[in-house]
Amino acid sequence: MPHRFILFTTLTAIGLGVSAGPSKAAEPLVDQNAYMAGYQQQQQTVYVPPPKPAPPKVINPYKPLFYDNDFTYGSNPNDPPLLGDSLNQIHLADDFLILSAGGELRFRPMDERNRLRPGGPGRSTYNLWRWRQYFNLEVSDWGRAYVEFIDATAWGVDLPLLPIDVDRWEVLNAFVDVNLETTLDVPGTFRVGRQEMLYGKQRLVSPLDWSNTRRNFQGLKYLYSEGDWDLNIFATNPVNAAARGIVPVQDFDNNFNQPDYDQFFSGVYSTYRGFENSYVDLYWLWLRDTQQVQNVADGFRHTVGLHWNTTSEVTDACGNVTRVWDLDFEGAYQFGSDNSERINAGFFTGILGHTWKQVPWQPRLSGLFYWGSGDQDPDDDQTNTFSVLYPLGHAYWGILDNLSGQNLLDYSAQLDFSPAKKWKGTAAWHWFDLASTNDFLYNVAGAPLGKLDQGQNIGNELDLIATYTYNPNFSVSVGYSWFWYGEYVHNALPRDTATQFYLQTHIRY
Repeated sequence: MPHRFILFTTLTAIGLGVSAGPSKAAEPLVDQNAYMAGYQQQQQTVYVPPPKPAPPKVINPYKPLFYDNDFTYGSNPNDPPLLGDSLNQIHLADDFLILSAGGELRFRPMDERNRLRPGGPGRSTYNLWRWRQYFNLEVSDWGRAYVEFIDATAWGVDLPLLPIDVDRWEVLNAFVDVNLETTLDVPGTFRVGRQEMLYGKQRLVSPLDWSNTRRNFQGLKYLYSEGDWDLNIFATNPVNAAARGIVPVQDFDNNFNQPDYDQFFSGVYSTYRGFENSYVDLYWLWLRDTQQVQNVADGFRHTVGLHWNTTSEVTDACGNVTRVWDLDFEGAYQFGSDNSERINAGFFTGILGHTWKQVPWQPRLSGLFYWGSGDQDPDDDQTNTFSVLYPLGHAYWGILDNLSGQNLLDYSAQLDFSPAKKWKGTAAWHWFDLASTNDFLYNVAGAPLGKLDQGQNIGNELDLIATYTYNPNFSVSVGYSWFWYGEYVHNALPRDTATQFYLQTHIRY
């Protein structure tokens, strides 16, 4: 009996994990109720997958001036692929030389009627083709060499060709940049050669991308950028027809373009970006044209001006941007001499826009006013006709391209909208008047048309534009315009309503 009791006691102690003699305390038992509750809660939890990484943002490496393109695009493996990436940042000579190449193909069929153009009125249907090809060679940190070729041609033309339509197998840009800080321990960059130029909103200096040929100059330029300041100082001669003005088209058809030394264009253009959501341009431009033409704004002209651009965001209680106001103002004064008369001229323009960010299509509604002075008295000893110099008039005075900004009043309303991510639309209405009835109407090339004292109203224009951008490589745009002529045109230049249709395709690489 004692032996059986001792054996039972020992087995019981082993079964419970407790020794018969002195030992460390037993570990606590698992709380089965808590365990089951946690298990059930785990089973009821919905599985939430981790968020997918955002797709890489597509950055547009193509700039209005191709020599400003982002040549480093595609060197980062996170950059989404674009056509032509393999042509960028090709390292040569132990990385001492870096070569990039690219270009553009553009095709635009046109159908226009009764425009204020040479050879009109009438109907002209024609096709415009343009090919641009550039090469950019960086030489360590010493500088670079840049060259860009263009072939611009037209066919199927019913009316006479325009000089801005044709320029066969030509050099558009060819210059060398020298980094002065590396070579001479002086801040800035020195540029010499043939080059396009673009400043501000392109109201006075633009490469004129709408034309088939683009506008270029040849000469010297100093570029400086430090902190909030940018500064350009240049001295050039215009080269092709888009820069030289009213010239015969055969001069630029199959002949190598030469600088026009009878015209000299120089200036200082500075930009300050130290204001919040704003920037200011200050400039002085000088045009000397020794081949002065009667009733054409040329001569020896100094243009001093200011451009100011600002935006202001409106937010809701949560800090989300709901609306955006934008304001753009520019004005300039011209002085000098033209055909032995003193120049006293100027221009002023203002654009006020408002964008709704939280509504469908994100519409922007804007209003524009433009005044470019005209001559007040043809018999006095001064001229008041403003010279627009080298503008992108297509963007401001109607896409039908009837008018220049000389002796012009323009009242305009515009609606921009985006019905889908890759689609953009524009509808614009213009009311045009002469600034002075003692001066002529000037067409887009700056040629005077009509007679004096024939009324003030030029007419009204409606522009409709739609653009589809698949990616930075490919885009298509279509536009249609109507121009209903007013009393001045009916009296001095009898015309029926003008219309224009175009379909434009861009491929960049």
